[in-house]
Amino acid sequence: MTIYTIGYEGATVAEVIAALEQARVERLIDVRQLPLSRGPGFSKSSLAAALAERGIDYVHLKALGTPKPGRDAAKKGDRATLEAVYAGQLKLPEAQAQAAQMRALAAEKVSALLCFERDPHVCHRTLLLAAEGEGVEVVDLVP
Repeated sequence: MTIYTIGYEGATVAEVIAALEQARVERLIDVRQLPLSRGPGFSKSSLAAALAERGIDYVHLKALGTPKPGRDAAKKGDRATLEAVYAGQLKLPEAQAQAAQMRALAAEKVSALLCFERDPHVCHRTLLLAAEGEGVEVVDLVP
């Protein structure tokens, strides 16, 4: 099974959707704790609507997002703190349940995980798949 990832930093909604369509992604799994954005079109409702127009499902899995201390650490480039905070997040029962849901959704349809950071190596989505994506091929899309 393959799971794609994509970050929208510096991109438009049209560019993100084009990258998803090129990879034949059928479902976008939003793994931001807070699905809000200053970038036009990337807040939950407007993004879900734009994806629906193109026949792409949208699912938000809040518990797979990074808690505020982790987001703050990531903004400062403090990878060690991000990793520690996120490891704690993934131990929570709700996160475990949503990780199982993520795997089931990705097994059902070609799926991509969405977060903000363009570079997956500075984003929690890489930590998520390292912890919860055993046996999964990961392909990072760049809009």
